[in-house]
Amino acid sequence: MSATRTFKSTIDYAALGNRLRAYRVGAGLQAEDVAERLGVSRAVVYRMEKGEIVKIEMLERLAHLLDTSLASLLGVEVEYYSNAMGLFERMRQLEQKSERIFAHFEPVSLLLTSDHYLEHMRSMLLEATPRETGGVLKQKEVDELIRLIAERKEAFEQRKPHLISLVGLRELERFLYNGLVGRMDLPARTRKARQAAARAEVEHMAELMESEPLHVQIALVDDTMPASTFQVFTMGRRKALAVSPFRLAELPNVRNGIATVTESPQALRLYENMISKLWRHAYKGKAGARHLRQLLAGF
Repeated sequence: MSATRTFKSTIDYAALGNRLRAYRVGAGLQAEDVAERLGVSRAVVYRMEKGEIVKIEMLERLAHLLDTSLASLLGVEVEYYSNAMGLFERMRQLEQKSERIFAHFEPVSLLLTSDHYLEHMRSMLLEATPRETGGVLKQKEVDELIRLIAERKEAFEQRKPHLISLVGLRELERFLYNGLVGRMDLPARTRKARQAAARAEVEHMAELMESEPLHVQIALVDDTMPASTFQVFTMGRRKALAVSPFRLAELPNVRNGIATVTESPQALRLYENMISKLWRHAYKGKAGARHLRQLLAGF
């Protein structure tokens, strides 16, 4: 048998295509934009995003165009995302393949928020962007971000992977105090309505903890939580870790910071050890729901 027939590439071309798409989305480029700059058809771009890569030279050109490295595209080092759009697209891809997800987001994983949360998020994102610097998020960009998160939520409800969500009590207190706002200088009536919306989200969380669905576990951590949010994805024998400075709670940030995605065994081990420690001493189930209602009674 020839060497050609026995050779099996170690490159995961499907994952490579997923990373290409995530970096393209993060760069705010449509497939036709990439096609025009590379001098190829849009169909070729879509095929590459499915992992159909035939030339290393094309990968190098793509890495340069998307402002990343060839090593990151190949998945042999940390992936870096400088805005929330690229990261959330990459998270969508990982969530679609995951059987189990460990998550820490503020105030709770977006996958577990109520149906009304995205409506308020649109307002928060538009409020939070600076008006003087020319860096304002356009309505179209906000709509695209909301669409991507809604797609993730819908896929989660359909697939029902096991989700374990770690929630910091100090962060919840701040969330209830501020309300679902993008900035603090809102009219008093608006602030009051947004505080009521935050209460409704915490009540929704309490109901989830009481009902204890088979695929969802929420743990309330009465300790200082990490400054960055994170998710650990388990996909068969593979695992991946996403760490993010972006937040979609009150006073959201989707523009400034660098998020990372890695499959480094050392990083995964350290985060899993931290998760185990936080989980061990957290409030869970009906006891956790009672704790949330006590918290609500104080606001």
